[in-house]
Amino acid sequence: MSNMKGKSLISLNDLSAEEFWQIFELSASLKSKLKNGAPHRILEGKTLGMIFSKPSTRTRISFEVGIYQLGGIGMYFNQNDLQLKKSESIPDTAKVLSRFLNGIMIRTFDHQDVIDLAKNSSIPVINGLTDIMHPCQILADLFTILEKKKTIKGLKLAYVGDGNNVAHSLLHGCSKVGMDISIASPKDFQPNKEIVQESISNAKVSGSKVEIVIDPVEAVTGADVIYTDVWASMGQESEAVKRNEIFKKYQVNSDLVKHAKKDYLFMHCLPAHRGLEVVDEIADSKNSVIFDEAENRLHVQKAIMALVM
Repeated sequence: MSNMKGKSLISLNDLSAEEFWQIFELSASLKSKLKNGAPHRILEGKTLGMIFSKPSTRTRISFEVGIYQLGGIGMYFNQNDLQLKKSESIPDTAKVLSRFLNGIMIRTFDHQDVIDLAKNSSIPVINGLTDIMHPCQILADLFTILEKKKTIKGLKLAYVGDGNNVAHSLLHGCSKVGMDISIASPKDFQPNKEIVQESISNAKVSGSKVEIVIDPVEAVTGADVIYTDVWASMGQESEAVKRNEIFKKYQVNSDLVKHAKKDYLFMHCLPAHRGLEVVDEIADSKNSVIFDEAENRLHVQKAIMALVM
């Protein structure tokens, strides 16, 4: 069994298949303890620093509640509390925080900031989201699929929409755990080529398939899971009108889902722009697991913290 103590979680590509399963097993155990009222104060007396350059609902609440339930304490810093890169360099900030805290969770724009923070910290750094990755979200998503489908290997996930941070972490995650992934994005909005290549290499080892297509119907055909995200991410609001036009064909609606398996799961990392990337009829359908996956952020992130801190 791999020992993750002290390890940072920056990209799902850094995890071994065994570590994915370790996270899933501990998530299931912590979830059942919470539901049964059994104390699990694994991180008694530990402190997690939470750095937010991007505001957040789910990430902040799930980490803050999670560290509290594990017996530790979470400290919230917004970009005005910590002058990251403004009045203090990232290496200096990392070294100072390492003297006070037991772990850092950071949610920011520039992925390089997270890499630099981890490189200079002597404590684990957890990536709560960057412009190119969203690893904790995708671990929660894969855990949700496992709960609902009782298996993960050999299933097909179709992601429809912008080739963004969620798409990138899905590529890494699915290809590591042996799940087929098909991503449909307009040609100028496809995922990063390097991440696609890494995922194709992972898929050769895990025995799964990775495909990047333009046609949403092609991606969704035979899918066990349909996943979408907002068309304009945080910081891209000015492009929203243009993007809404380009992505019109990528809406997850009753016509599109006809091509998936009957018992497909609908997933969205939330917040959802209902009426744009997904219609109410799908988001609120019996196939939708959007609130289960949101809840699972709590259980999975608790497992990550318990394993690395």
